[in-house]
This record gives sequence, structure tokens and C-alpha cells, in this order.
Amino acid sequence: MVNEPSVDALVRKLGTPEEPASRYELCVVVAKRTRQIIEQMQSLGMASDGKQKELVIACQEIMNGKVKSVKD
Repeated sequence: MVNEPSVDALVRKLGTPEEPASRYELCVVVAKRTRQIIEQMQSLGMASDGKQKELVIACQEIMNGKVKSVKD
């Protein structure tokens, strides 16, 4: 379970004042980014060190503004 950053903070960061994000959108974006991180690690022959889960990395990237939601 991810406690920091909070789900509400992630939703606010992912959306904009004009188009707020939903929790569903957050779930989809985090899941996609987590899969990308896992695939990147596997392609480089790296294994998870167990210190930081890929899910937490994806959430931190959203909070840092490195990952955005794109509307199709």
C-alpha cells in the first residue's frame, strides 16, 4: 500500500484545474508506467533490488511531474 504520496495528491497532480483527473485515470496511468518500468528493467537485465517497488517509483514520477496523462 502506498501512503506517500497520497492518492488525493496524485490525483491533483495528474489533472489540471480545467480537467481534473479521476481515481480511475490515476490507476490506469500508474499501472501503465509500472509495466514500463518493469519492462525497462528486464530489457537491461536488471532485477528489482527489493528496496523500492516499481509502483512506488511510478507514483513518485507523477508527483515529480515526470509522468502526465494524455487524453486520446
